[in-house]
Amino acid sequence: MAEAGKGGRESAEPKGKTVLVEFENGIAWVILNRPAKRNAMNPEMNSEMVRVLDALETDERCKVLVLTGAGDSFTAGMDLREYFRSTDKMRHVERVRIYREAQHWQWVRLMNYYKPTIAMVNGWCFGGAFTPLISCDLAIAAEEAKFGLSEINWGILPGGNVSKALHLLNRRAALYYIMTGETFDGNKAAEMGLVNEAVPLKKLRARTVALANRLMEKNPTVLRQAKVAFKNVEHMPWDVAADYLSAKNEQGILLDPERGREQGLKQFLDDKSYRPGLSAYKRGA
Repeated sequence: MAEAGKGGRESAEPKGKTVLVEFENGIAWVILNRPAKRNAMNPEMNSEMVRVLDALETDERCKVLVLTGAGDSFTAGMDLREYFRSTDKMRHVERVRIYREAQHWQWVRLMNYYKPTIAMVNGWCFGGAFTPLISCDLAIAAEEAKFGLSEINWGILPGGNVSKALHLLNRRAALYYIMTGETFDGNKAAEMGLVNEAVPLKKLRARTVALANRLMEKNPTVLRQAKVAFKNVEHMPWDVAADYLSAKNEQGILLDPERGREQGLKQFLDDKSYRPGLSAYKRGA
């Protein structure tokens, strides 16, 4: 990952000291920026991430959000000194506020984000990093990336909803790494379903850009409705899910300024210019 302001990309607001934002052809690269600390998440970073996510949600330059880290790390998790030891001395209400900001961006906002999100895991990904990683819609990792749940070695359990997030993995795999604290690479992460795929580090950025471009080909209203619907039906009974999905589909048709369903049917049935399953309908036609 190039540093902010290099590689032909412009740094732009919103950003902060510990979070950088770079815009590139519809992609907002959100970069956790504490490389000397392996991008460990401290209260300052958590507060800045809340503001950055809020701003990008309505920023037209952001069609797809990619979350990654500066240097050789995604993030090593929560900053043990600043997030835990320092807050132990605070009043309860102050500590709760700091913990709430971390939760707010890492899963409350990110898991239900208005725009498509991709986690690009470029290196170290430990502990608390698993929550924003899993909260992103999609994830691509470097084969060389190192993952781990080291909390057991520190005398604590994977909190901050990390243990909840790990239900994405199969039960045996999750418990194995929770209980042993062993590390694993990007290939293993892909094998377990923690990320969509792993590629060599030198190809990571290009693969992430290709995926973001594929998402930008899709109707943004329908893309948003589809991902929200999938997440919401997970714990619904089948009959409730069927009713919800029907209503969600109708809502999407009403909200869609592109009239995508109408365009797709016209191009397929009337114009014979569109073959479903091969590519998206031609937007704006």
